[in-house]
Amino acid sequence: MRIVNLGLIQMSCTADPAANLQKALQRMEQAADQGAQIICTQELFTSLYFCDREDYRNFELAEPVPGPTTEALMAFARKRQVVVVASLFEKRASGVFHNTAVVIDADGRYLGKYRKMHIPDDPGYYEKFYFTPGDLGYRVFHTKYGNVGVLICWDQWYPEAARIVSLMGADLIVYPTAIGWAQTQDEATNREQYEAWQIIQRAHAVANGLPVAVINRVGVENGMRFWGGSFVANPFGSLLYQASHDQEETIVQPVDLDQIGHYRVHWPFLRDRRIDSYQPIIKRFIDQSAS
Repeated sequence: MRIVNLGLIQMSCTADPAANLQKALQRMEQAADQGAQIICTQELFTSLYFCDREDYRNFELAEPVPGPTTEALMAFARKRQVVVVASLFEKRASGVFHNTAVVIDADGRYLGKYRKMHIPDDPGYYEKFYFTPGDLGYRVFHTKYGNVGVLICWDQWYPEAARIVSLMGADLIVYPTAIGWAQTQDEATNREQYEAWQIIQRAHAVANGLPVAVINRVGVENGMRFWGGSFVANPFGSLLYQASHDQEETIVQPVDLDQIGHYRVHWPFLRDRRIDSYQPIIKRFIDQSAS
């Protein structure tokens, strides 16, 4: 068996970026103490989820990547010999900002970054106001403990993205996330939304035959109750762990990367792909001529 221990940091945040970073680092220390080898934060973990409103002052939260927070995480990774995947608000240039995940190897080396490709614009999630869509393409990072495909939050609803990083050789996919329920919704709606969110990502695990790990925040921010529920699924979509909906948690979950070969041999979806027939998928919509 080729076991890798995933560390997931599910936490609440405040308006104080320095305090959020220190909290995350403390929890990452706890995860490392429990044997975590690849540690992942939730989306935009150094701040409140500021995209719930359009406010020019929030651009002051952005920083270069790599930059001060990346350097603090590099020092931690080097000290604890762990891989770190962390979501940051990147200032690329004046007026150009990205929703970015940085990846650091277990010797503290900066391996690179992924810029979120799919940018939502819905009530409570006004990300198009802040973020330019990613222009680095999809990324798989070759770390000491495995090849990590990194996607961010809204990317999780798109099977194309999961497929591409799988075809690029990812051993697992991680999704830093910030998603929650409006406090005005009823419980049936909340349950339906959470289940849809989890099902589609477990389906990515099944379709591509690899583990999936999702890290969400908790707490109430500006009328949004972030639903936590971070989870890890194996290469056939079975839940290995699911966090609570309202508690901060430091999760360490072993996953067996050798299961990838087992499931892909017994359920050979990759073998049977008809890539010669998929050309229409690159169109925005497939219009049918009038008969």
